Amino acid sequence: MATYHDGYIVMSDGDRAGGRDDLVRRGLRFSQLRLLAALKETGQISAAAAQLAITQPAASRLLAELERLAGARLYERHARGITLTEAGERLAGRARQVLGQLDDARAELQDLGAGAAGEVRIGAVTGPALELVLPAIRELRVTYPGIRISVLVDTSDRLAEALAARSLDFYLGRLHEAIDARRVEMRPIGPEPVALIVRRGHPLSRQPAPRLEDCLDYDWVMQPPGGLQRRTVETWLLQRGLPLPGRILGTASLLLTLALIAETNAIAPVARAVALFHGGTGGTGGNYEILPVAEDLAVAPYSLIRLRDQPLSAAAERVIGLIGRKIDALPPVVAE
Repeated sequence: MATYHDGYIVMSDGDRAGGRDDLVRRGLRFSQLRLLAALKETGQISAAAAQLAITQPAASRLLAELERLAGARLYERHARGITLTEAGERLAGRARQVLGQLDDARAELQDLGAGAAGEVRIGAVTGPALELVLPAIRELRVTYPGIRISVLVDTSDRLAEALAARSLDFYLGRLHEAIDARRVEMRPIGPEPVALIVRRGHPLSRQPAPRLEDCLDYDWVMQPPGGLQRRTVETWLLQRGLPLPGRILGTASLLLTLALIAETNAIAPVARAVALFHGGTGGTGGNYEILPVAEDLAVAPYSLIRLRDQPLSAAAERVIGLIGRKIDALPPVVAE
């Protein structure tokens, strides 16, 4: 194990004879470790000195001081150069480990500064999580594997609370009263299209042209009362002079919703991105179908939202830029 202090190296494997940090307290320097590592590599004091850009006499003095600190012979001279003793080999191995750790630390700091590493915390409502965040994660795994992503998928009110508590770097959703609008920056994205899904082979999917009125004869699975998507669907139906479904199971769980649709003849309004994902071969094996009705149904527009007074890390700026490009590539959505 190694720590560093005032330009000196601390090497210890616990409290051994001689005391913790004994070599450092006695004057061990990084230049001595660099020289010993170079000596193991070259087998020549002159060549090792050249690597450190010092003279051979200066290198000999550093080695002599290091032997005194170690209390052991570290090398033997011979006609073709030097050979490290067993003690020299062990100390040179530790020196290379320490120097390698410092090189790794430097690379990590460079990656952090360039946005190629670090943790990014994203929030999203369900549709954008699949349509924007998931493709971004796929790309980042290839281009910037050092960036660690955590994603919270929830309703906008929960996401707003998490952003206000600085548990998220940004989120894709709607502004909620849980957060002061003056504290945020918003990039509008557009309405979130909604589709009605059923299990594959549902009686309505076998009809050549099912009507929305026909859907109301079946059970519906929707958000609990008060949920934004449920209010949107109910308002959309009432504005068209249609009654609400007679039997509604309320749940905020997408997993339970999909399970109920798969096992029954119920109908569920879900974000179109969710419907396309689970209805295609790349999602859950194409177990669901989208009914060709209510194709202009959409929830109120959502945005990319971040705090004004919370500077983002370089990694978060890189991710938010990538998601921004994916937003630019979205097809236009026209809601009624």
